[in-house]
Amino acid sequence: MPDTAATIDAAAALLAAAADQGPGDTLRTVLLASIVGGVLLAWFLLRGYRTGDTGDTAAPGGDGTAGTGGNTERDANA
Repeated sequence: MPDTAATIDAAAALLAAAADQGPGDTLRTVLLASIVGGVLLAWFLLRGYRTGDTGDTAAPGGDGTAGTGGNTERDANA
């Protein structure tokens, strides 16, 4: 049977050592996740503003209209 008192003491020592380190790892993780999330959000929002002038050969709907990029209504009203 394992000695649970020694295991608990070792776990308490590890937690005490981690508490002395401060919030560095947590803040680093939050900062990295925020940056990655901001980049993904910007990419997702900005991809909706494409006009189809980048050489797309078919509309997003797949109807085969070359060069329109799916913006025929907006382009006709411009």
